[in-house]
Amino acid sequence: MGVDEHVWRHTRWGNRYVTVVIDLTPVADGTGPARLLDMVPGRSKQTFITWLEAQTSAFRAAVEIVAMDGFTGYKTAAAETLPEATTVMDPFHVVTLAGQAVDKARQRIQQDSLGHRGRKGDPLYGIRKVLKTGKDYLTQKQQTRLENVFANPDHQPVQATYDIYQKIVAAYRNPNRKQAKKQLRQLVDSLSKGTPNTLKELQT
Repeated sequence: MGVDEHVWRHTRWGNRYVTVVIDLTPVADGTGPARLLDMVPGRSKQTFITWLEAQTSAFRAAVEIVAMDGFTGYKTAAAETLPEATTVMDPFHVVTLAGQAVDKARQRIQQDSLGHRGRKGDPLYGIRKVLKTGKDYLTQKQQTRLENVFANPDHQPVQATYDIYQKIVAAYRNPNRKQAKKQLRQLVDSLSKGTPNTLKELQT
């Protein structure tokens, strides 16, 4: 099962959130795309609990994995209502968080090295979009730009964070699930052993 929030529409009174529930079984089985189960008004722990409790006990017992974003309300709701299920963060949000770590590292090192936010002509500011491009899609020009920026030892924390981001992207793009799982496990094990203080963005 997948659960996520969605802004249904924007109004002058604020955002109208809905909780979207997805059946991911066809994706897990490799038999087809995910299918929409329901969309319910609201975005909270109680919203998800109410929806789950409205389902049959057989339905709840059949849920093995709940994939979601980083919203703790959904995680808590799943833990309380589906105690036997495993909760995980979905690939989109894992990659998004890793990308945000790259941005934060770039901004921090930019400030530390030049004393101001990124401006046109600044090396790190100039590669901000290139850092989010998959390695397999880089042009030779983009690759050269990265190499030139990373040649500066002051930029090493950015390169290290970028390399981890790219490993995460590569694992999720790997069509071989067994290999992808191994790639991610090795990365998690490596990070769990600790990261240098210079890589602050990977410590959160």
